[in-house]
Amino acid sequence: MSAKDLGITVKKDENLSEWYTQVITKAQMADYSSAKGFMVLMPYGYAIWESIKEYFDKRIKEIGHKNAYFPLLIPERLLRKETEHFAGFTPEVFWVTHTGDRELGEKLAVRPTSETIIYESYSRWVNSWRDLPILINVWNSVVRAEITGTRPFLRTSEFLWQEGHTVHESEKEAETEVMTILEIYKQLVEDQLAIPVLTGRKTEREKFKGAVYTTTLEAIMPDGKALQMGTSHHLGQNFSKPFEIKYLGKDEKEHFAWTTSWGVSWRVIGALILSHGDDKGLMLPPRIAPTQVVLVPIFYKEADKESILKVIRELAEELERAGVRTYVDNRTQYTPGWKYHEWEMKGVPVRVEIGPKDLLHNQITVVRRDTGKKESLDRQTARQTIMRILEEIQSLLFERASKKMMELTSTATNLESFKQLLEEKGGFIKGYLCDESCEENIQKETGATVRLISPDQSQKGECLYCKSENSRLVYFARAY
Repeated sequence: MSAKDLGITVKKDENLSEWYTQVITKAQMADYSSAKGFMVLMPYGYAIWESIKEYFDKRIKEIGHKNAYFPLLIPERLLRKETEHFAGFTPEVFWVTHTGDRELGEKLAVRPTSETIIYESYSRWVNSWRDLPILINVWNSVVRAEITGTRPFLRTSEFLWQEGHTVHESEKEAETEVMTILEIYKQLVEDQLAIPVLTGRKTEREKFKGAVYTTTLEAIMPDGKALQMGTSHHLGQNFSKPFEIKYLGKDEKEHFAWTTSWGVSWRVIGALILSHGDDKGLMLPPRIAPTQVVLVPIFYKEADKESILKVIRELAEELERAGVRTYVDNRTQYTPGWKYHEWEMKGVPVRVEIGPKDLLHNQITVVRRDTGKKESLDRQTARQTIMRILEEIQSLLFERASKKMMELTSTATNLESFKQLLEEKGGFIKGYLCDESCEENIQKETGATVRLISPDQSQKGECLYCKSENSRLVYFARAY
């Protein structure tokens, strides 16, 4: 295979779907499985997930959360305990009905989400106010029937995620938990992945089944479609009552506890690809990139090899000591040109090249993935300069994505302008909405859904659909 074949063969703005598929497969992030609707997460894709996991895991542990694990299989009777929750997930559930040739006495659901299996345990663990709060997070995979219209990371039958499940003494504590996690999610997506998001509540129609309310993070992709990046749910006592999660309070009376759940999945990797990638492939924000700096030695004579490698290794060690994730690509079976194409495809933020001329002048050559800019740096100050460049790339990627989101955010004053904006531009469309019936009608007519209710409700307006006054401001979009 030539370096040319290694590259992307379609332009992102001409065929986004094919571009997306090529980036994932050619950058060796994921592969398709023979099980329809399922995907294989390859080492490079998993390394990106590990970077995300490491950041979030650290943040929640800092505020008292602990990790645990609960069973994959859930008895049907548990799923049925919360009626709305059960009805919402039944169409997506994979059921286990047999072991070998023997039929099971009770069907077992392959975990679509863990509320029911976890809350059964919580009902045994909670007895007194002294047992609260319970702050548990789980890193696992869940399975939901997505057989048609699948796309790696964005929509698959099985996906990796984390799901937090907490129990609190009061509703106020539970609501604080919901908003605390939402803010950590926002910092993860904006500060680490460099993707701007909107945050707010879902409508009753769009909330998590079984929740009192759902808060969400919504991003807009370059094709004008929205992508839900994570959710944090206030479950009230909707699960604690059927599962009998109750405690003896300080007042010596029995009370039902208040619960929350929240989750973010590998879908954010799909958003990362779509938001920052270009016609060369991935473009990873430095803070989340498994390799932040790749160092490529260039030598044409065997006599130069050891001298160049010595400088390469010394610089790599300096960067590693400063906390920079590096990789020395000293493979001899590939040419430097091949390596450049490969690392551009994989989105590594900074490439360092050192050849005979660099060695002669005591300098290194640095190439930025975000701008393609190539410059020579003094070897003595290279570490400090590279670290500054990494921060510049992180900031620039967020600025680019923020500018794109602003361009793809519009305001509609009536249904006609709403439909026109949706067809011609897409993106987030702000407008006023009165109730669930108008929300349903707009979705039926346009395919757009309410992504979130605007946190700013200082002004009311005329409903886009029925022109009812005193309607609230919401954000619409077509979504993945």
